Amino acid sequence: MRLRHSALAIAAACLLVPATASAGPPYVTDDPEPVEYHHWEFYLATQHELTRDGVAGTAPHLEVNFGAAPNLQLHLIAPLAYARPSGGPTAYGPGDIELGAKLRFIEEGKWMPMVGTFPLVELPAGSEPRGLGTGHLRVFIPLWLQKSFGQWTTYGGGGYWVNPGTGNQNYWQVGWQVQRRLSKLVTLGGEVFYTTADRIAGDGNLRFNLGLVLDFTDHHHLLLSAGRSILGDTQFQGYLAYQLTL
Repeated sequence: MRLRHSALAIAAACLLVPATASAGPPYVTDDPEPVEYHHWEFYLATQHELTRDGVAGTAPHLEVNFGAAPNLQLHLIAPLAYARPSGGPTAYGPGDIELGAKLRFIEEGKWMPMVGTFPLVELPAGSEPRGLGTGHLRVFIPLWLQKSFGQWTTYGGGGYWVNPGTGNQNYWQVGWQVQRRLSKLVTLGGEVFYTTADRIAGDGNLRFNLGLVLDFTDHHHLLLSAGRSILGDTQFQGYLAYQLTL
C-alpha cells in the first residue's frame, strides 16, 4: 500500500508541472513568454490522472502569475490534492505548493525564436503518507523556446528535475507543442512530452495531450486538455481551468 501511495504522490507531483502565460495551460509543455508587466493571470483549475495504481490530481488548484518586471513573471500554485490507490480509500487535502519565476532573455524575431527559462520549486506541503505530496523539496530547471508563424504558434524544450527521496532519482522532462488559432474564440493544439524514469529501476513515460482554449473576452477564458500515455501506464490525464486575465 505504501508503494502505491508513493506512486500516486509522484503522479500528483507530475500533474502539477505547469505551463503558464499566454501559451502554457492547458498543456504540460511550457513556453518562454512571461505575463506582461503589471498584468495578472488567475486560474481556478483541476487536473486528473488515472493509472493502473489508482487516481490522483487536484480539485481544485489556484494558479497566480504576475508580471513583476519587463520579461519577468512570478508564479504560484496552491493545490487541494486527492489520491485514491486501487482498492483503497480516497485522501484529500493540501498538496505541494509550487513557486517559480519565468525570465525571457531573447525576444522573438523574424527568424529568431523567443527563449527563456522558468525555474520552479515545489515545497512539500502535502502529506506524503496519504499520497498528497512528495515529502521532499523538488526543483525544476528548464529552457523553453517559442516561434509564431501567422495563426500558428509552436513552443517547447525541457529541463532537469532534482527529485530527492528514498527510491527516487533525478530525471529529465522534454516536450513540444503546436497550436493554431482558428478564430477569435477558438485555439486548438496538441503536445507530446517525455520524462525519463523518476524512480530507481523505473521506466520513462511518453505522453500526449490534445487541447482547446476558448477566449470568450479579453479577460475570461476556458482551457481544457486530455490525453494519455504512448509509452507508460498513464491511462488518462485531463486538465480543466477558468482563467481570468487582468
